[in-house]
Amino acid sequence: MDVGPSVVRRLLEQGFTINEIDIIVLTHFHVDHTADLSTFLFASNYSVDPRTRPLTIIAGQGIHRFYRSLLNVYRWLKPKHYELTIRSSIKGELQLYDIIIQTVKMNHNRESVGVSIEKKKRVVFSGDTDYSKNLIKLAHKADLLVAECSFPETKLKGHMNLEVLDRVVKEARPERVILSHLYPEWDAFKGVLHGPYLLAEDGMEIIL
Repeated sequence: MDVGPSVVRRLLEQGFTINEIDIIVLTHFHVDHTADLSTFLFASNYSVDPRTRPLTIIAGQGIHRFYRSLLNVYRWLKPKHYELTIRSSIKGELQLYDIIIQTVKMNHNRESVGVSIEKKKRVVFSGDTDYSKNLIKLAHKADLLVAECSFPETKLKGHMNLEVLDRVVKEARPERVILSHLYPEWDAFKGVLHGPYLLAEDGMEIIL
């Protein structure tokens, strides 16, 4: 889910390889969500164990243009030994392997989408977004909502703070909520977060 800076290194640190990843979903194209996509695709061709299994990239509108732009700069990203499928703006649900994926438009950029991933349990990723009825519908009674909450108090257009997220959670009623996309303002936060909230941390593992 998104391939921001250092994602490939973090995967390795957690004991995974890029060849164990079959699906990449991009919530939007800002660099903090896509910076390591080039690294991932380059390593798929030129690692010690080059990729041979298929890879699917899912994103909102414009993903084909975005991918072509990457190839214009880095021609080495074009798959050498594996099949790449790129899907734009899923309508309804898409089943890949034993996972059900759904995307809906969010309130951030033109291409921004929220994502639901279901395999027995259902996890929803808001991506960057402001208050959104689509997010409330997507996250309704989800087992886990991973929600961007850039600031505890400051409010910027296209992003949620705690006040906005509280409103979303009260309406959507997910079981648990992980706050992600945290800016430095959180370091000075003196408040107390109560359930169902948890602050995201690198390497965090959640058992559903």
